Amino acid sequence: MHNPSGKKKFFVWTAPLGPAAAAFLCAALFAAPRGRDFPPAGAPDESSVPKFSHVLVVCFENREFDEVIGAAQMPRFNALARKYALLIRYFAISHPSLPNYLALVGGDTFGVRGDCTTCYVNARCLPDLLEARGMTWKTYQESLPRAGYTGDLSRLYAKKHNPFVYFDAVRKNRARLRRSVVPLTELEDDLASGRLPDFAFIMPNLCNSGHDCGLDTADAWLGRLVDRVLASPAFDAGSLLVLTWDEGTTNASCCGARPLAVGGRIATVLVSKLVKPGFEDATPCSHYSLLKTIETAWGLDRLGRTADQAVNLITAPWN
Repeated sequence: MHNPSGKKKFFVWTAPLGPAAAAFLCAALFAAPRGRDFPPAGAPDESSVPKFSHVLVVCFENREFDEVIGAAQMPRFNALARKYALLIRYFAISHPSLPNYLALVGGDTFGVRGDCTTCYVNARCLPDLLEARGMTWKTYQESLPRAGYTGDLSRLYAKKHNPFVYFDAVRKNRARLRRSVVPLTELEDDLASGRLPDFAFIMPNLCNSGHDCGLDTADAWLGRLVDRVLASPAFDAGSLLVLTWDEGTTNASCCGARPLAVGGRIATVLVSKLVKPGFEDATPCSHYSLLKTIETAWGLDRLGRTADQAVNLITAPWN
């Protein structure tokens, strides 16, 4: 019951109570509330995750939550955070960049602790699960020299920001590479033609991601991208656009007695007609949570650490 005065209210029960009834009444009056923002570990509300028509993930580089939210240099990012859903306790997995990107699509860091270019992984990743269900995926990498490119010789493109080419089953398959590892310029055609894949991972280049250039540059790039995506009929009412960062600048952590995510607190926004407008979700979550939520939405297997009960599903923001 709403209590506008803010004063404590007391209730008097005049009828005699037996021991069992008294215990029940005591538990009902003094039990801690359990809101949707803090689901108990091990009991995720999987039914509350929508079955998305498309999921698009955009990743920026190397900023802590407080550097982004409220920043004058990022008016568009902050406007989207206010209009849609902002995850205020979302954490990156590790440092530096590459382990986070591997975690986003593979559910683990696979022992990778640096930004190596040849530390390949012989394990399943999200594209394997999607293709097994007849679903489609693409990574749109800005400044990628050509479709299927697996090198690291471009001035603005960084291989460490393209986790897909580290997984053996992708990098050793030329057809998969050419079909699904493509320059960002292809996104315009796919949006216009209605050929948007079920899952898309969109990576700005070293300048537009905020890695080498300022937040104002990243925000201007974001504004142009979001305008194109939201104006496209391909991005329908069941679509989800995720704006996140690979890592923060601290070792802030979450999720379990032995934290699964120690890469800093980062700003993550969910842009969709499926979310509650202006919602802030305080559930502790991470890159593993995002992957787990995608797996749940589409009935996919669990990859790596997404099977861990300490990894919360993202359930609170949905309508």
